[in-house]
Amino acid sequence: MVVDGGEGRVPVYHFRGRSDHSLDGKGRLNIPTRFREVLRHQYGDERLMVFPWRHCLKAYPLARWEEMEMNLMATGKKQPDTIRMVRFMVGGVVECQPDRQGRILLPPKMRDDCGIRKEVLVSGMITYFEIWDRVTWEEESRPSPEDFDAFELNLLENGLF
Repeated sequence: MVVDGGEGRVPVYHFRGRSDHSLDGKGRLNIPTRFREVLRHQYGDERLMVFPWRHCLKAYPLARWEEMEMNLMATGKKQPDTIRMVRFMVGGVVECQPDRQGRILLPPKMRDDCGIRKEVLVSGMITYFEIWDRVTWEEESRPSPEDFDAFELNLLENGLF
């Protein structure tokens, strides 16, 4: 994607696609090359903020995470019942700086909380990416025919399809 940056067109990079990976013996994930490219071009190789969410880990570039924190603070003041989830997210986040080989260390407790073992699937989610145990991803994320129908209708209603 390219947007007009005032003085010309500026490319915008997103996390897209999914790929299978294996964690090494220390629990490190080799970030997919195309995701490392997004981090380098769009975010200047900044660190990732990783936190557990249901059955996966979500990895946000620091700039995106900081935007989310600001939104969470604003929402929390308007909707006090969200404070428990804010506490869970912000309290559970871990800063992960990719090493020279593009790997991040996923702490054992985080992996255990999400049922992540050695074989993982990394899935792009446009502004962030998710890290799933491969088997869990197959069980939880494979869309049903009804899911496709509902999503297609939504896209049609919004003029996106």
